[in-house]
Amino acid sequence: MTDSSVLDLQDVDETRADSVGGKGAHLGALSRIEGIRVPDGFCVTTDAFRRTIARTPSLGDRLDQLSRLDPDDRDAVRTLSAEIRRSIEETAVPDALATEITRALGRLGAGAACAVRSSATAEDLPTASFAGQQDTYLNVVGPAEVLRHVSRCWASLFTERAVVYRRRNGIDHRTVQMAVVVQRMVLPEASGILFTADPVTGNRKTATVDAGFGLGEALVSGLVNPDVFTVRHGEVVARKIAAKQRAVHALPGGGTREVEIDPQQQERPALTDEQAVRLVDLGRRIEAHFGRPQDIEWCLADDGFQIVQSRPITTLFPIPDAGDQEDHVYVSVGHQQMMTDAMKPLGYSMWQLTAMVAMHEAGGRLFVDVTQRLASPESRAALLDVMGKGDPLVRDALETVLDRDGLLPPAPDAAPAGPSAHGDAVPDGPEPDIVPELIERSRSSVAALERDIRTKSGPALFDFLLEAFEEHRRVLGDPLNFRAIMAGMEATWWLNDQLLEWLGEKNAADTLTLSAPGNITSEMGLALLDVADVVRPRPEVVAFLRDADSVDDAVFLDELAKVPGGSEARDAIEGYLGRYGMRCAGEIDITRPRWSECPTTLAPAILDNVRNFAPGAAVQRFEQGRRKALLKEQDVLTRLRSLPDGQRKADEAKRMIDRVRAFIGYREYPKYDIVSRYFVYKQALMAEAERLVRAGVLPDKEDVFYLTFQELRDAVRSNQADGRLIEQRKEAFRSYLALTPPRVLTSDGEAVSGAYRRDDVPEGALAGLPVSAGTVEGRARVVLDMAQADLEAGDILVTAFTDPSWSTLFVGIAGLVTEVGGLMTHGAVIAREYGLPAVVGVAGATRLIRDGQRIRVHGTDGYVELLP
Repeated sequence: MTDSSVLDLQDVDETRADSVGGKGAHLGALSRIEGIRVPDGFCVTTDAFRRTIARTPSLGDRLDQLSRLDPDDRDAVRTLSAEIRRSIEETAVPDALATEITRALGRLGAGAACAVRSSATAEDLPTASFAGQQDTYLNVVGPAEVLRHVSRCWASLFTERAVVYRRRNGIDHRTVQMAVVVQRMVLPEASGILFTADPVTGNRKTATVDAGFGLGEALVSGLVNPDVFTVRHGEVVARKIAAKQRAVHALPGGGTREVEIDPQQQERPALTDEQAVRLVDLGRRIEAHFGRPQDIEWCLADDGFQIVQSRPITTLFPIPDAGDQEDHVYVSVGHQQMMTDAMKPLGYSMWQLTAMVAMHEAGGRLFVDVTQRLASPESRAALLDVMGKGDPLVRDALETVLDRDGLLPPAPDAAPAGPSAHGDAVPDGPEPDIVPELIERSRSSVAALERDIRTKSGPALFDFLLEAFEEHRRVLGDPLNFRAIMAGMEATWWLNDQLLEWLGEKNAADTLTLSAPGNITSEMGLALLDVADVVRPRPEVVAFLRDADSVDDAVFLDELAKVPGGSEARDAIEGYLGRYGMRCAGEIDITRPRWSECPTTLAPAILDNVRNFAPGAAVQRFEQGRRKALLKEQDVLTRLRSLPDGQRKADEAKRMIDRVRAFIGYREYPKYDIVSRYFVYKQALMAEAERLVRAGVLPDKEDVFYLTFQELRDAVRSNQADGRLIEQRKEAFRSYLALTPPRVLTSDGEAVSGAYRRDDVPEGALAGLPVSAGTVEGRARVVLDMAQADLEAGDILVTAFTDPSWSTLFVGIAGLVTEVGGLMTHGAVIAREYGLPAVVGVAGATRLIRDGQRIRVHGTDGYVELLP
């Protein structure tokens, strides 16, 4: 062994994490912060670990087996990981290392009691804390016991929970090494955990202190409930004192035991308010050093605090960088666009460059700063109205923020006067003939983009794209475009409001919009039924599609053409891709693979259509919906005419029915325009990425996804790229995948989700927003990846969100439940056109509803019943 096998804590910091692991590196860094006391100790390095386990028989073969196991196969993981741990524990600590450890123990004092703690290299990371994944042993006394527990710490790298955690976080077992921290034991009067940000709400200005008597094991193990102190701006603003009946104390000869607390002392606070505030002040110093909120383990002995661990709080959602210290309120873009997944840097930067309003990135998601609109009485009511129509939970979250004293001016008592889509007055609107005109303008503009971009490459391409983005925004921002979109939405709102008032009927417009003409998204779903008609009579093609996931996308269509009947099927799919191939799940992120790039994605939906429908279903379904809408119109008008002043009401309703059918389909076209342009942009950018790969600048063309548009432009101009930055971005993106974006986020870091304030939902039912009328009962199919959908006729689709690409599944289902959505989001519009009862905005739907469970969807009243 070399001198590097044991390092004093005072000699390490964050730069030595590869040698001493995350915990050791943090403890060494903590010991260097002024005013922070850390128990003396040393680290047994990863080099010592590697040398020792190299002597462990057949470990390499077992690690190979472990890497191949499915992390969900818990029995196999449990058995194999136990074998690995046993082998490591049975391998003797080499004599030279044992001598070094014994010498280091002597520096802590003869007979000193120690804490022996695991410190893995994949631990206490900014993106994965690994809290509790490896082992700690307290009050270990004597060199022999310390050596034995060092081996146990090494072995704990392969506990079942650590193995599964690594697999789920994409971390290779072989890349993780284990160091061991040995520290002098602290025998505390009290101990606990300090969170420098509220771990529940995310508020960075609120700290919480959990405290109990004795060693912290009592709290960590759940043996007792802690006292909880909430500290904000240097004072305790709330406290909850628990009855602490038991504590864990150290034994004189080593080890620990549970002891009962004197009944008269059980409800005595473990800390005074002054001590809690002092502890938080120490926590703020630690937070400032590491640059992010911390989860800190502390001990109180002789009225002094010692810090025994600090790790980042990895569950907090990041805050947009506003560049100032003012209060800000942000609204999630993803909840409006029906794509709450994390986006890669090229994706979100492209959306920022082409969006109509300024957007701020945090956690791979985009947010709009609505602070000024909320602060102004003139715009506040309008913003809340718009947000409420899109997603009632967003409105409730904003109102929750508005109720906070001091953050923003209070909401006005009454909304300002102005035009409204509600009430008796029939709103004015554009003439229907502007719809084909707008569509033609869009097609011409996209065609010009496709033509002009062909000659552009290198730096000139990026100059051209910046000009193209101006045209992109000009087309979308055309006032006539906005008026056409609003005409259909306002007509829908008017019909629902007035027919409820006049006829007592909820959501009547849902039926009146069935099979509305000109909806590019609903047409996309029906067109895939036509593809299924070509596939259905060709059994060899059906068999080929069943194995599509084993065929490379680059040759999929060519291979399809080789099977009997495959040429006709290929032509049908190519025709479909020619019109819709720029689409995909999560399509607002330009880095997502498009259907034209991954045509195998469509195979499950085509096969579902083959199985669930008869030939000619597309025409039949559209005509069935059109007839149903016509009959509904006749019924409504007849009933209105029988009312007092009925002819006027019928005439106004007829005008609005005609308007909604003329304009509601256009609601989907601007998104189609955006995605069409995005595909053109992407093809040009990927050509540049391939040139960078050929030049040796990048190892893989998809590495450009982890650069912003400007960074990619610089890389093309300089023929250089920062590989380290790309790797950091990949790691950050993986961490963002595990975060749930809030609907509303404040600059304090508080994530506000909103709630339904309703008393009309049966007990046990899940509340949501009614967006498509009707009631349906059936089997729930919880689908998180469209490519993995396996739907039968009559199934109810339950998913997190649906963007237009999901409409290919809508033709074969009986109902829809989503966690995200609003009255006029894409899934709601298509559900109405197809006549599917739908409830959206159901918090936790994919978690609370089991796949295969029978449910009843109340699309008129907005809730979901879970059936036995």
